[in-house]
Amino acid sequence: MNDNTNNELLDNWLALTSLQANINNELENVLQEKYSLTLKEFYVLYFLSQTSEKKLRLLQLQEMVGLSQSAISRLVGRMEAKNCGALQRHVCEDDRRGVYTCLTELGEDKFKRALATFNEFFAQSTSLRDALQQELQSLNKKW
Repeated sequence: MNDNTNNELLDNWLALTSLQANINNELENVLQEKYSLTLKEFYVLYFLSQTSEKKLRLLQLQEMVGLSQSAISRLVGRMEAKNCGALQRHVCEDDRRGVYTCLTELGEDKFKRALATFNEFFAQSTSLRDALQQELQSLNKKW
């Protein structure tokens, strides 16, 4: 491989990550404006909504969302606060060290509304979708 090919791959990779960052920022702005949710908070609601009991251990959630233990604890704490009320924390009866958080009815409703907005955002963002598809195809050809 020559240096030009290496640079082209890097340039494509940087374009793709820049595009993803722009999409994340635009999406987060929409979720923040309509529901006072960050993208990470939206992901927490999503992951909890996918479980049969609508609950997960904080440690599992931490790994799924990609946050540190203290960051996930703060995030869940904010979402449990009275002004949001989307989550509720529980201590595991069998293992006192195990802390769970579960989706409340309010949280489930908030997630459903935010998910509809998420889907609308991508349905209306054809230019973002086209740019992403173009970058992915460009990268795929090089691999």
